[in-house]
Amino acid sequence: MRTATVVVMDRDLSGVLADPLGEPSEPPAPTTPARRRWGSVRASRTHPVVWVPALLVALAMLVPAAFLVVQASELSGERIQQLVTAPETLRLTGRTLLLAGSVTGASLLLGVPIAWLTVRSDLPGRRFFAVATALPLVIPTYVGAYALVAALAPGGLVQDWFGFRPPSPYGFWAAFTALTLFTFPYVLLTVQAALRGLDPSLEEASRSLGRGPLVTFLRVTLPQLRPSAAAGGLLVTLYVLSDFGAVSMLRYSTFTRAVYLQYRAAFDRAPAALLGVLLVAMTVVFLVLEARVARDRGGQFGIRGSGRAASRVPLGRWRWPAVAFCSSVVIAGLVLPVSVLVSWLVRGLRGGEAFTAVAGPAGRSLLVAALGALAAVACAVPIAVWAARSRSRLARLVERASFTGYALPGIVVALALVYVGIRTVPALYQTLAMLVFAYVVLFLPQAVGAVRTSLLQVNANVEDAARMLGSSRLTTLRRVTLPLARRGALAGGALVFLTALKELPATLLLAPTGYDTLATRVWSATTEAFFARASLPALALILLGSVPLAVSMIRERRERI
Repeated sequence: MRTATVVVMDRDLSGVLADPLGEPSEPPAPTTPARRRWGSVRASRTHPVVWVPALLVALAMLVPAAFLVVQASELSGERIQQLVTAPETLRLTGRTLLLAGSVTGASLLLGVPIAWLTVRSDLPGRRFFAVATALPLVIPTYVGAYALVAALAPGGLVQDWFGFRPPSPYGFWAAFTALTLFTFPYVLLTVQAALRGLDPSLEEASRSLGRGPLVTFLRVTLPQLRPSAAAGGLLVTLYVLSDFGAVSMLRYSTFTRAVYLQYRAAFDRAPAALLGVLLVAMTVVFLVLEARVARDRGGQFGIRGSGRAASRVPLGRWRWPAVAFCSSVVIAGLVLPVSVLVSWLVRGLRGGEAFTAVAGPAGRSLLVAALGALAAVACAVPIAVWAARSRSRLARLVERASFTGYALPGIVVALALVYVGIRTVPALYQTLAMLVFAYVVLFLPQAVGAVRTSLLQVNANVEDAARMLGSSRLTTLRRVTLPLARRGALAGGALVFLTALKELPATLLLAPTGYDTLATRVWSATTEAFFARASLPALALILLGSVPLAVSMIRERRERI
């Protein structure tokens, strides 16, 4: 999930589904009345080279959701009402919402303070913690769940080392812990990027008026962070709603697990499709809530940085408690999971476990993730340009439509594409092309948000100037707009790459026969309780994801300096 630096990437993520962090100032009217301003956000026309592919991509992204509707429509109205109001459906709804709300709330409580500590305070080792606290993002949730089970299950590491049987590693609290530890960096990174872009003069004025650091943070800084925190929280919520591996491994029933079991166990798949439709409805509700929370009602989100770094807030006696807080998060989210994997690897080597080479699965994982990232960026650019440079309702609708697949479970997207492939384009069934398309459906919002926010951070007057100097709309798009979106495209592509690298259910169902990846190897070993056998591909998966993440974050800091 980064050639673009990760901080730029996460600054881009702060714009996912949020209203702009501030509309560009409207330029003076041009002297020639006949000239239209393509670059301005108030422009009424968009070149077909932008809106035509954007519409086509949005329609393609609706294919899995359309499959759900078609399948669910096979049920009678009475049967639909019976299934929707069934006690089991209501129980699944409550459990899913409870998990999503709890994980999102905990992620905000972790991500926002850590972001402030690593950006605005004199926290000792803050550069280290800025990188280390984000690294749990590269650990797939199913790998984190596997580490939790491998440590706490009967015969696991805790019982082996300490001689007592720990609490059960299954159920709500296990799922809550695993998902929180490995998804809160979405909030952390978006808020970190927002903090670096804020004008420090407002906080300095508050401090000069006698308000302490805490009051200044709550009354001045925090309101300006609302869009980025809402965007990061939305990513966490959508991730939890669509997670399959962790909840399945930790035996906590949510809609994703119920859909998977229904598809696998029942000949009639219409009830499972109806569950998927209900999941989409939940997603729409969260999208609407996020849009309302992130709305810039008073113009406070439009405040830009002055180009100078904010002074570090002294923590005083809270310095070492803050270090302990950040250290505990790093230990729980990074050190312990990796230690469990290494311990099982050592145990397997001592027990004569026949480890197979991981170079082949690693290469295949890198190839398909890279193809997915390239395809996602190519599809995201027209949507992001249209959304960033137009206020039309159709542009917003297309942008929202591109987010549909992100909230669907990978298993539902995969089964939808299996259905479409067999019925319409059988030549694409179980090919890399179909798998790459599934990745685009699932992860396109990450690229759209990155490109869109990079454009929103550039004054549209630059494009207006090109138009006033005689450039056509197409030339302005090619020579001005697309270069401005380059950094966001690289950042979004990097994020899609790392996410696709970890993706499991779609890879299980859509990969060509014999095309095993690191993710599928981890899953096949853990489902059979071969913890030692799963350790090597799990460690390889973490390594492949963590190296580019750490390098990109370090490069971004050097560029700012």
